[in-house]
Amino acid sequence: MTSIIKTHNNESFRNNYVQPESDADALLQKDFQRFFIVRFEDVIPMMKPSVPPTRSTNYILLYLTKGDATFSVGSETYEIIRNECLLIPAGQVFSADYTELNHTCGYLCNFHNDFISGWFGNTKLLKDYVFLRVWGNPQIRISNLTADFITHVFSRMLLHYTTFGLTQPVLLQANFFTVLSEINHAYQPISGEPQIYAVQITNRFKELLSSHIKTHHLVTEYANLLNITPNHLNKSVRLITGKSPIKWINEAIVLEAKMLLYQTNLSVSKVAAQVGISDASYFSRLFKKYMATTPLAFRKMIKIA
Repeated sequence: MTSIIKTHNNESFRNNYVQPESDADALLQKDFQRFFIVRFEDVIPMMKPSVPPTRSTNYILLYLTKGDATFSVGSETYEIIRNECLLIPAGQVFSADYTELNHTCGYLCNFHNDFISGWFGNTKLLKDYVFLRVWGNPQIRISNLTADFITHVFSRMLLHYTTFGLTQPVLLQANFFTVLSEINHAYQPISGEPQIYAVQITNRFKELLSSHIKTHHLVTEYANLLNITPNHLNKSVRLITGKSPIKWINEAIVLEAKMLLYQTNLSVSKVAAQVGISDASYFSRLFKKYMATTPLAFRKMIKIA
């Protein structure tokens, strides 16, 4: 089934979620589809009040030096504060509310995987740095000592970007690699204990979930893809995440449905069909279980907002 949920590149994201009267061009250099860095406090006034659940072709890295910000990434909500990073992988569902961020400061980097692979000549970094993967922990706490250094590097990157754009990418890539390396050093996995095999199974399950959610809704289907028993999958995912695989599956279905309700005028039955559910009544019950409201009521709430 072909998805009709929009995945935005930087140009279409700006057209949809940046205020039309804002002077975004003053912040963005040529070839901003590959990479850009801006002060977060400069971006906030330009944004529409909220970004509904959506996907981007690029990675988004937010680092705060003051205040706090709340983003939904996947089915989880994260509040980051000073000296913390939030990394939203390319293709991951996210949403944001910009209405109460008047005193929040920091840096926002947006980058395509070509910008990273151009430094290495391959995609090794995307595989080795797990916080860049859809199953990684997107929230990273930086120590006070390291935070001063990272803030300095971000400041240096911003100066270079505003002066040269991407016409001299090597120094920009080198500094950005330094930031990513420091984040990787500070990274802590979601699980508290290093249950290596269970972590591997859980991570692989999450990757499969992101690509098969419209066609695979049963724990047995994912267990078959992983060549393990459903019981083994249940135990591993519960151990690492505290949630059952079926809850992960249902939350992913509801998240896809929320995006369709935001982005389209499809009927509830057609939204259900798009997420792979033929029974519209069952879909409505499932949606209400996780959202405490029906799909129709949810859509009315969107229009009122």
